[in-house]
Amino acid sequence: MKYMFIGGLQTLLENSIIILIFLLNPSLNFSQVYHIDNQEVSTRVILDKEYIVISKFETESGKFVSTFGGYYKPGDFINLNESVFDINLEFNSNYAKDSIENISVVKTSKWKNISKENNTLKGKWVMSGRYNNGEFRTRNTDLPRKTMKILIDGFFQWIAFNTDTFKFSGSGGGEYETVDGKYIEIIQYFSRDDSRVGAELDFNYEVKNNDWYHSGLSSKGNPINEVWTIRNKK
Repeated sequence: MKYMFIGGLQTLLENSIIILIFLLNPSLNFSQVYHIDNQEVSTRVILDKEYIVISKFETESGKFVSTFGGYYKPGDFINLNESVFDINLEFNSNYAKDSIENISVVKTSKWKNISKENNTLKGKWVMSGRYNNGEFRTRNTDLPRKTMKILIDGFFQWIAFNTDTFKFSGSGGGEYETVDGKYIEIIQYFSRDDSRVGAELDFNYEVKNNDWYHSGLSSKGNPINEVWTIRNKK
């Protein structure tokens, strides 16, 4: 079993005692956002009770470095101050280089909780359709190719990926706010165009029957009119 301490790889004893980490760490049952600062490169961790996304970007420029994520389970016991996430990856931006599909990540005291009080739109959303020239085109959200956006405690990240081939098509993230029917994103990292880091984008939004109706202008200034559906299953 490989373990990753954010900021480097270290070897751990494999024959650890297996216990229910969540019973010892009740806080892990809640959605949270963490930041790990390593001077030149920052790490953002976004997780809910079953899914985790970990991304790295240059601290000063916001230039995208990497991202991976997927459904997790509590891993082997280390001690009362550290916890393990055993992750079955759905995406890995470095997959072409490392072929990693499963990984264990260790939460340490270096993880600083930066969660904010914003529960609006909280959850994992997958794009289920979009309007194109006035015509609505649906997407089958059960197919391997997905565009997902996770919003937790005032932070967001979208990822375009294929769960079968591990093809990574892009990602970006940052902070978000919701004010008077407006959904506002502040981009802090973006794999496709790091010149957009720092941009603030505002959209109209409305939630109806677990669908998020999202319209406005993209980071390139093009009009978008999308529908996102909450992801309740693997």
